[in-house]
Amino acid sequence: MTARTARGVAATTLAATLIAGAAACSAPSGGGEAGRAADTAVVGIATEPETLSPLLGYGKDGNSKIFDGLLTHDADMKLRPALAEALPEVSADGRTYTYRLRQGVKFSDGQPFGAKDVVFTYRTILDAKTNNASKTELDAIQGVEARGDDTVVFTLKYPYAPFAERTVLPIAPEHIAGRQDVNSGGFTTRPVGTGPYVLTNWSKGEKIGFKANPAYWGGEPAVKKFTMVVIKDDDVRATRLRSGELDGAILPPALAKALGGKGGGKDTARTLHAAKTFDYRNVTLPTAHAVTGDPAVRRALDLAVDRTTMVDKLLEGAGKPAYGPVPTDSPWFTAGTERAYDLDRAKRILDEAGWRTGDDGIRVKDGIRASFPLWYTSGDKIRQDHALAFASDAKKAGIEVKTEAGTWEVIEPRMKTDAVLAGGGSPADPDFDQYLLLNSALAGDGFNNMARYDNKTVDQALLDGRKSGDPAARKAAYDTVQRELLANPGYVFLTHIDHLYVVDDKWDGLTTQVEPHDHGLGSGPWWNIESWKPKRK
Repeated sequence: MTARTARGVAATTLAATLIAGAAACSAPSGGGEAGRAADTAVVGIATEPETLSPLLGYGKDGNSKIFDGLLTHDADMKLRPALAEALPEVSADGRTYTYRLRQGVKFSDGQPFGAKDVVFTYRTILDAKTNNASKTELDAIQGVEARGDDTVVFTLKYPYAPFAERTVLPIAPEHIAGRQDVNSGGFTTRPVGTGPYVLTNWSKGEKIGFKANPAYWGGEPAVKKFTMVVIKDDDVRATRLRSGELDGAILPPALAKALGGKGGGKDTARTLHAAKTFDYRNVTLPTAHAVTGDPAVRRALDLAVDRTTMVDKLLEGAGKPAYGPVPTDSPWFTAGTERAYDLDRAKRILDEAGWRTGDDGIRVKDGIRASFPLWYTSGDKIRQDHALAFASDAKKAGIEVKTEAGTWEVIEPRMKTDAVLAGGGSPADPDFDQYLLLNSALAGDGFNNMARYDNKTVDQALLDGRKSGDPAARKAAYDTVQRELLANPGYVFLTHIDHLYVVDDKWDGLTTQVEPHDHGLGSGPWWNIESWKPKRK
């Protein structure tokens, strides 16, 4: 998780992201579904991006709507060409990637797209003066150059196995973004791209509006107007969906299941879409705290949490227990690293480490009370529920967890010593999430390695996994990481969460991808909204 991603991504949760169908405070065109054209879709989000510039991190994982990358993902999360006309040619040593560019592509202002724009985008992101907290994701790049107008060549410092996945990053126009301050210029809020949609307005804190790009190289979308609305409250979202003001929503399981059927209000048929994800919730265990920094406490907490009950009760079955960043149904998961709920063993570990139970049931060691704060983001019901359940389980082992709610502005300065109910997950490649989550060199780097986990074996395995081109060697490296997290946890992973969407049944073409933690802007059934077609009545 990068610093920028974790602020926006960690704040974007299942309980706080939605597809909505109204403006922020009122229904469009006189209110209700009847006032909307058949070729109009309105989606809602609980948080909004800090910027719309890919040079500062917007859309770096794809599906940005305003922009395209050299590559993109299909419904099965396989890479396919976008601004490149084919997948890259890779040299035998894995250090040179050559992209041939699609011809005839234009930016939405009518200017032609070319190799110079690709070179400009990557060089600008890597420039030390650019305030892109995600630039470490591109640190394998040694150089990027244009060969004519239609070819771009990347040279890498080392054979970074998942590099092609990094080239879904959106491309910015040099003729606009290159003529202004990259960090504060107008392009950050009024971008121009090659994508299927053009920005029409952005009222911060309220809504982001788009219209179909008639000159889009992939063909003009059938959904002509597309609006994202900022609405944070789950119940308000559900109420507007039920009343017909909203086209759809991502909702917590109980609300999603109640509304995801026929006749869910206003006689509108709705469909429940469930997306599998890599999206996890975990508890950071800061090494700088006297309690959470104790290896025995970490191991005990990892055994004392009842993950299965969390899935059953908090998620109503819409998810699975998490034992690390990799879901159990992923081919990257290491069999044998599952943790059974074992409260008795957790207590024995604490007893053997000298944590004695006090008169009030809370353990003490060397005069230190087994107590620590756990922060979660305000208004996030899913995180709140997980935090409370974790605290309840910990108390049974004799550890006091004091839950606190706050904004990221309140939480971030406390992350060195205070535990946080955090989240993350990326399906693109195991390197993407694990390197930033666990690498000791990134401890305390914004939202990277929030627990300040320090394990030299893990550090080496992370390097082996990202630098090897051999799938078997990479699997072995990430097996090592997961086994080390079992023996020496720096986080307690709780659940992987399915994302449940309820959408009015009036379009064809809706599908879901395997989703990352960040599912507010680019994921959900609207990941391919440019391919939707209004249903014939």
